[in-house]
Amino acid sequence: MREGIHPEYRKTVFVDANTGKEFLTRSTKLVNEKRTINGEEYQVITLEITSDTHPFWTGKMHHLDTAGRIDRFNKRFGGQIVGAKRKTARKAVAATEENEET
Repeated sequence: MREGIHPEYRKTVFVDANTGKEFLTRSTKLVNEKRTINGEEYQVITLEITSDTHPFWTGKMHHLDTAGRIDRFNKRFGGQIVGAKRKTARKAVAATEENEET
């Protein structure tokens, strides 16, 4: 391997924000938060979803909306989406009127 082109590899603890479970590993990501575990200093990275809370691994579906994204989406496009295609409000009204006539 060439010298000087690779980032520094640091001891890291990943923390699941939902359960608090900690995973000790190493990472190249640099963060300011640090924690001492068993006399060694680790940088701390907090994650919203890990294998401990991911629906694929837990078998439980859960809803995670940290910034109100789903509510904002529904307010913006609610009622305008049919199947996988979007309809504008004008087209949606025209389609409803056509269905009522037939």
